[in-house]
Parts: sequence; structure tokens; C-alpha cells
Amino acid sequence: MVEEKMEMGEVGTSLMSSEAKTPPARRPNRFERLFQPCLGELVGTTFFVFIGCVSAIENEGGRIQPAVVHGLMVAAMVACMAEISGSHFNPPFTLAIYLCGGIELNMVVPYLACQLTGGVLGAAMAKAMTSRESYAKAHGAAFDLLQPDGEIGGALFGEVAMTCLITMVVLLGAFNSKTRSPLVPFMVGCTVIANILAGGGISGTCMNPARAFGPAVVSNYWTYHWVYWVGPIAGGLIAAALVRLLLGDRKVRLILK
Repeated sequence: MVEEKMEMGEVGTSLMSSEAKTPPARRPNRFERLFQPCLGELVGTTFFVFIGCVSAIENEGGRIQPAVVHGLMVAAMVACMAEISGSHFNPPFTLAIYLCGGIELNMVVPYLACQLTGGVLGAAMAKAMTSRESYAKAHGAAFDLLQPDGEIGGALFGEVAMTCLITMVVLLGAFNSKTRSPLVPFMVGCTVIANILAGGGISGTCMNPARAFGPAVVSNYWTYHWVYWVGPIAGGLIAAALVRLLLGDRKVRLILK
């Protein structure tokens, strides 16, 4: 999920030294370096939230439908947008990837803005598509705790733990050279499905503030909304710390090199 253009550039340089006839690779222009990645985050997050919200609004009960839909959609968008934006689509992912050195600081705020804007656009598209009755019944697919108020700690912990898990999959599968895999879209999609099946009955399994923010804005439903910011962001930061301090390769790891 992290851009590998720098690494590809290094490979191209080594080939140039051995084969003088190979033409130099064209460097990305300003549009490709700055604007296209942000557009990729906007479009990818929009369609992920759109399909995810529709699946939740039209769900007649159970966790299988939203779990499979969210997992398949994130896998598809990750595969399509990986070479354009890195396929973050999630503020905690962007923060964690930045902390691990996978994105420049000047791109963090634009990425976050595009993800939140995409969340609102996707939720608005879901509202336009679904019936008023189904939309109102599901609060526009806005997240809410599914257990008693006294157990809010369990829902918050679940969001922290599940976001930590999926962020580690992203960092180790796409960014860490020692564990990098071409199966990242499949791995992330499967993790989304497993997390929703496991924790969907407790917190709804958000793991993504952009997915929570969009429906909350469009439907004006803010009950326990803070949980879906605090939990995922904390989980993403914990995952970044684990990779940066213990699990990363020598290039990523800050200690015990």
C-alpha cells in the first residue's frame, strides 16, 4: 500500500549502469507527484465508503454481507490505486505510514483531507441510491455502539486492537522490505472481513474514521462518534510503534539494528 517508486527508481539506475543503451526513466511530473495521488485517495475512499454504506443500509441482518462487501471492495481499490496513491483510504494508515517513513510530511494533510472528503461524498452517494426507509433505519450506515453503555470500554478496545492488526498487515505487507508481499490487497481484504465478522456485533468494526465521518455528516448521526476516531487512531499509532521499534527491517527499525 505504500509507493515503491523510489525503489523502482534505484533498480532502474543500476540497470542504466550496465546497459548504456537503456533510455533513462522519465521522472514523475508535478501532477503525478502531488495532485494525482490526492485524487487517487479521494476517488478510492469515495467508492469504498459508497459501497460499504450501501451494503450496511441494505443489510437485512447479520455480519456476513457487510464483512464480505467491505473486504472485497477494499481489496479491489487497493489493487487499482496502489501505484497512484499508495492506497491508504484511511487516516490511521496515512499517519502510520508517515511515521514509518513511507510518505512525505507535505502529503499527510492533503491525504487526510481527501480521505474525509471522500467519506462524505461516498455517504452522500449511498443516500441518493437507497430508499428513505432503509436509510433512516440504518442511520445512513453511521456507526454506533451495539452493546450497553456500561461496556463502552470493550468497544473502544476492540477498535484499537482491530485497527492495530490491519495497520500492521499494511505496514509489514506493503512497506517493510523483509516481509513485503504482492498479496497485500488480498491480505488486507481478508483482515477486514475477519475483523468485521469477529467484532461487528460489538462496535460495528469501523477501523477507519473516514468511513465513520462521512455517514455521520450526511445523516447527522453522531452517537458515540468519538469512539471511531480515538480507537482507530490509537490502534494505528500502536502498530506504527511496533513496526518502527521491533518488527521492521533494519531500514525501518529505529533500535536494535
